[in-house]
This record gives sequence, structure tokens and C-alpha cells, in this order.
Amino acid sequence: MGAKVLVVDDEQSIVTLLQYNLEQAGFDVVTAMDGETGKKLAEQDNLDIIILDLMLPKMDGVEVCKQLRQEKIMTPILMLTAKDDELDKILGLELGADDYMVKPFSPREVIARVKAILRRTNIQNGASEETIKEGSKIIIGPLSIFPEKYEAFFNDELLELTLKEFELLLYLAQNKGRVLTRDQLLSAVWNYDFAGDTRIVDVHISHLREKIEEDTKKPAYIKTIRGLGYKLEEPKEE
Repeated sequence: MGAKVLVVDDEQSIVTLLQYNLEQAGFDVVTAMDGETGKKLAEQDNLDIIILDLMLPKMDGVEVCKQLRQEKIMTPILMLTAKDDELDKILGLELGADDYMVKPFSPREVIARVKAILRRTNIQNGASEETIKEGSKIIIGPLSIFPEKYEAFFNDELLELTLKEFELLLYLAQNKGRVLTRDQLLSAVWNYDFAGDTRIVDVHISHLREKIEEDTKKPAYIKTIRGLGYKLEEPKEE
């Protein structure tokens, strides 16, 4: 059985289209037609990824995403919307969605996005915790990152990170001390066309700071380099 995908959309034609194409690509698909049902399935089922429409009856996609993340359910979320609206896009990403697509879209593109996310989480190929190698780890002060396990710890506590937050943190750590522009980060972490959407980077940087910085207004780890971008560095001892 392939990876398990939850499709939540109130348009039957979209649900049917995605379910058919995902199943043809080898995925196990469950569906919901409203936000409340989708949220219940996300809470109860062992899912690998959620495809979530923004505009839903009973509970909209933004609220579903928000509540799942508040409940520490970190299943990757690909958000869909019929509106090509920058505010909707940023809001969804601020609340913890991992990716974003605007309708109309091709099923092939959706499947490509889903596979890209699952490939990074070692799910698509059926890897389990027992088969994932420990691999090397990156240590920066009290921050420890395990790239192959997709885990990061701060002061020995596991960080609750979305897939994109983890990938961004890992890329910053792999380039410790190096100034990275927003465009470089977009290209490395969001490796498809988000050209010009640099606010996406800022949103995720803000999320990371909330999780590892004592004072987000005076960050010790992830520094803003005005006019250029960001860099991650080890705090200087006082």
C-alpha cells in the first residue's frame, strides 16, 4: 500500500479527479467534503499528507490547519485555493501549511508536489524509523539537527517543526555563518516556482525564531542581515 493521502475539498469534481489520479499513482486516498470531517480524519487516521482546500463548509481550511498545528499534529499539508490571493497564501503558510497551490491545477502537478514532500519525509519509499539511518548530526550550541531522521532538538527538547521549517533550519545550519539571500533560500527550500514570494521565507524565519530564540526581537541564532537576507550562527558567549 502506498502513502496515505487525505483530500479535503467541497467540490466533488475536484475530489474525484484527485482521488482517481492519486490512486493511479499508487497512493491510498481518503476523502472529506467539509472542514469538520477533514479535521476529524486528520486527528484519527495515520496519514502521510493532507491536501486541504482553503474554502470549505463548516470549518475553512485555514481554521483546520490552525487547529491541527495547535494540537501538535504535524502531518504535511498542501493547501489548495481558487483565489490567487497573496494574503491567503501567506495566511495559510503562517498557520503551518507546507505548500500551496492555486486552482486550476493539473493532477500531474499535484502528484509531483505530493511526491516531493513525501520523498523528503522518507515516506514514499516505505522507510520506517527502524530503517532510517542515524546519519550525521549538526550541533550548534544547544541546537542539534538530525537530517536523516527529520528531527531537531533545542536544549534536548524535540522541536515541533513543519516540513518546511525543518528544511529551512537545516539549510541555514548547513551554511552556518554564511549570509543567505531570500532568493537563495527560496530556491533551496522551495525548489519550484515561488519566485518573488520572499515573504514566505520571512514567515518561516519568524516561526523558527519563536521556537529557538529567547528574545525574538533580539535573535541570537538566526540573524537578519539588513538588505541581504539571513544567517544562522552560534551565539557569542558573554
